[in-house]
Amino acid sequence: MAKSAARLKDIAQQTGFSVNTVSLALRGSPRIPDETRRQIVEMADKMNYLPNQVAKSLVMKETRSIGLVLTDITNPVLTAVAQAVELELSRLGYITLFATSNNQLDLERKVIETFRQRRADGMLIFPCNHRQIDHIRKLRARNYPVVLLVGDPDAGVDAVCMDERAGAFKATTYLIDSGHRRIALIHSGGENGNFEKLDGYKMALAAAGIPFDPDLLVASRGHDVRNGFGAMETLSGRTTGATAVFCSNDSLALGALRFCTVRGISVPRDLAIFGFDNIEFAEHAATALSSVNYDIEAITGLAIERVISLINAKAEWPAPRVTLVEPDLVIRESTAGQWRPASRIG
Repeated sequence: MAKSAARLKDIAQQTGFSVNTVSLALRGSPRIPDETRRQIVEMADKMNYLPNQVAKSLVMKETRSIGLVLTDITNPVLTAVAQAVELELSRLGYITLFATSNNQLDLERKVIETFRQRRADGMLIFPCNHRQIDHIRKLRARNYPVVLLVGDPDAGVDAVCMDERAGAFKATTYLIDSGHRRIALIHSGGENGNFEKLDGYKMALAAAGIPFDPDLLVASRGHDVRNGFGAMETLSGRTTGATAVFCSNDSLALGALRFCTVRGISVPRDLAIFGFDNIEFAEHAATALSSVNYDIEAITGLAIERVISLINAKAEWPAPRVTLVEPDLVIRESTAGQWRPASRIG
């Protein structure tokens, strides 16, 4: 038969102190003399006493846990974000609760509710659909600490994220300044309402006086390398004269790069390729990939700082705040040099 867990009452009986004294000693209360605390702690260790964290959380009204909701754990950026969040929260004395929505809105709602039932003190969320966040707005309306890791100024919810519109604008402008006029976009966010990168791309074209051509826009069916390869195959079947391709993430860009290798298209001589997120694989591709840098340390640090400030907010809650982190470009071989007419794609 399994041995029952030691209780405060058991420690009190063994040490001769009251249950209240034992409880105060194990919580580190300054009201208990050092020698008394030492005796009680030693007996608790000897009896393998484990505090009831559920009961403690009810008394303290906190669990020292924060939920992190991701869309896809296989996404290299989100994997790195999860690690950074867990390390920083651990340093601050918090436990990280992980869940993924697998890009399904119903599952996202379910895991958020699960975290609420488990009394997580707050949440950091990558919403799977940037335009359908009413269930998250309701949390904020009830003064529940929640911070989005993607968002827009009109979301009505706290958010800390990369300025994706500015990143896309910078990348497209760089390609324009390098001599490109026929710049394709492989885009993966339309179906889930992430239009920021598309907006930035169009803004850069407009600023340079280049008309937007819908034939240069390819909506991929997903976010991974395979879909990048397929999107390039679609692009190559169109008569577009593309000389450069901007991809909405690095996995798509790596797929595009693989397509070029298979089809004998020289990068960057025949076609320049620009990615987004600056994942580790981008630097070590056969042709090192230019990319928009996702500053994981800055974004996760600011998001954690914000959610903890909301957790500690007392009488008056601050208004929702959206913090956009300005991205930098990382220029590598896939866009090197000024482009000169040679061959075109499609």
